[in-house]
Amino acid sequence: MTVATQTVLKAENIKDSIGARVLNTKEELLSGGIASEIRDLLSERGVLVFPAINFTDDEQVAFTKTLGNFAFEGDHGENVHPITLDLEKNPSSAEYLKGSLYWHLDGTGNDVPILASLLSCRVPSPKGTGNTGFANTYAAYEALPDERKAEIDGLRVIHNTYGTLFYHTPEPDLAKLQGYMRSPDTELPLVWKHSDGRKSLVLGCTAYRVIGQDDRESAQTLHGLRDWATSEPFSYSHEWSVGDLVMWDNTGTLHRAEAFDPSTGRLMVRTKLEGEEPFN
Repeated sequence: MTVATQTVLKAENIKDSIGARVLNTKEELLSGGIASEIRDLLSERGVLVFPAINFTDDEQVAFTKTLGNFAFEGDHGENVHPITLDLEKNPSSAEYLKGSLYWHLDGTGNDVPILASLLSCRVPSPKGTGNTGFANTYAAYEALPDERKAEIDGLRVIHNTYGTLFYHTPEPDLAKLQGYMRSPDTELPLVWKHSDGRKSLVLGCTAYRVIGQDDRESAQTLHGLRDWATSEPFSYSHEWSVGDLVMWDNTGTLHRAEAFDPSTGRLMVRTKLEGEEPFN
């Protein structure tokens, strides 16, 4: 008689407050047998690294679907979405992706942001450049002193992609400025109170004004909390190798691409999970 063997999640923490490496085989991941355990670990650790898993495009789509509802992107259907600043490979959105070089949360213009992104490395930049940084804003909020939590709970922040422009283009011409200004403002909580009782900080380069604070106080609030949330205890910088896949919880993890030369052809491919909880 054959006895079925249950797949067990194999993982190790990267740092105390963020990140875990998942060491299961490709076959174990694609089976879906540990999907719920992966979801739980993602919620706990913020970032999961699958070293040299070497998913094909179809396998990455299939793995994503084991974890939740697949989020489609534009006209790409169920294919992976290319992420590169190389104008030859990505002429339509390379300009927009310049904002990805600064700390951000995806979907701040939507009522329900995506749950998670999964990014695979096809072409890395030279070693020492092009890492992706992550910061756990659940852990960062939890570590704040109680008096600081009391000061920021209830604050609301205006977000807009317009705010990202001045990070990468400090002196934009009028046409570019007007183009970025076409996107509407979104009002979001500074502290996101989740349905499971946890709280995370909603920060990043799209956040440009705290409602009820003057410009100087607002800047100090937003930049001060960003510095705190992205400091060493709560952050992790992933150095890419071909075939790596990294998944992060977009409900409480800031991320950014670290500096690299776009002409090197650095290329990532992305899939996403649909959001399951609105901002409140």
